[in-house]
Amino acid sequence: MSKYSKEDILKMAEEKNVKFIRMQFTDILGIVKNVAITAKQLEDALDNKIMFDGSSIDGFTRIQESDMYLRPDYDTFTIFPWRPEEGGAVARLICDVYTPDGKPFSGGPRNVLKEALKEAEEMGYDMNVGPEPEFFLFQLDENGDATTKTHDDGGYFDLGPIDKGINARRSIVLALEEMGFEVEASHHEVAPGQHEIDFKYAPALKTADNIATFKFVTKAIAHEHGLHATFMPKPIFGENGSGMHVHQSLFKDGENAFYDEDDRLGLSKTAYHYIGGLLKHARAMAAITNPSINSYKRLVPGYEAPVYLSWSSANRSALIRIPAARGNGTRVELRNPDPTANPYLAIAVMLKAGLDGIKNEIEPPKEVLENIYEMSLERKNELGIESLPGNINDAVNLLLEDEVIKSALGEHVMEHFAAAKKVEWDEYRTQVSQWELDSYLTKF
Repeated sequence: MSKYSKEDILKMAEEKNVKFIRMQFTDILGIVKNVAITAKQLEDALDNKIMFDGSSIDGFTRIQESDMYLRPDYDTFTIFPWRPEEGGAVARLICDVYTPDGKPFSGGPRNVLKEALKEAEEMGYDMNVGPEPEFFLFQLDENGDATTKTHDDGGYFDLGPIDKGINARRSIVLALEEMGFEVEASHHEVAPGQHEIDFKYAPALKTADNIATFKFVTKAIAHEHGLHATFMPKPIFGENGSGMHVHQSLFKDGENAFYDEDDRLGLSKTAYHYIGGLLKHARAMAAITNPSINSYKRLVPGYEAPVYLSWSSANRSALIRIPAARGNGTRVELRNPDPTANPYLAIAVMLKAGLDGIKNEIEPPKEVLENIYEMSLERKNELGIESLPGNINDAVNLLLEDEVIKSALGEHVMEHFAAAKKVEWDEYRTQVSQWELDSYLTKF
């Protein structure tokens, strides 16, 4: 049941002097796209009459099947807290993509997540998700282009004046709150120029919408402060990269299905099996949770990056951590995803992996309490601890072998995503880098 009706939205738009509405959706790679309409067209938009050319969107459709319809989710209507120079307000609606015959488009990432949630619902579960996205703020050059020069030398939880990004971060938080976010924390991260803003967990679909919104709002507000915000996982060699830890829990009949007060760790069989599913499919999921070439520059030991397939209630070197809260706060934290991930696809594959664990009662390996970063290779082999793939090409090959994760994505998304990543890998591997020139040009 929507909290807003069509009449509510039309009334709000008139009262707030909305002149333009951005009809937003994401492509397969998670990039937010939009069709801008005027207030005069809003009623048609709310009646699902707005079309766009899908052939021009990455991985969407062939030219002869290009007509697509945008169906707005009324509950996502919000007004941007910043105004364009020409006056009037700008609002947005997040949309599902439909084909002309009235069916959800199988290549629409939001539709992919809805399908996964439908399976969970059939099993009696609702999924809640809480993300921890990190990002860097960099200076612009004299032409207004992004650099990799940080605007501060701050470290973890530092205050101003060392943390010169504090004003930009405050503005981002205020803008998000005006748009309905419940921001729980914001702080400077470990690397210079690196920041984190955490917002309250929500049902999975809303969280995916929130992540997509968070990314473009952060970029827009940073630009107003003369800075460039990037969610690139590893923009600076030798510094910690940006991750997006994802907290997830399942509820059944209003109760947290991951909690069992009689268990030593307070975890239910459902929780253990969910962890088992995540670990079984983690290597294949990496293509979706860590989808860029650069993602794997972050996933190396020594920079607090979780690369080892393990879980623990008290170990931040493990891939999966169980935060201390119990009762309704019981949850599983997957630590390898990064903010280049398409939030709809990433949450869909995590859920599908967890549900596979529950359905097939996949037992996780024994909890690892030792610091895996300091563990010898022999000890890791003794405990059977595997690693995530080392690059996107290996990750995609693992994805192509995993029937469960492939089924979560569907044939259309799977085919187009894999093809795009293979092209990206070929372009990357044939480049001649500055490192190679520095290392070999004069040596040989």
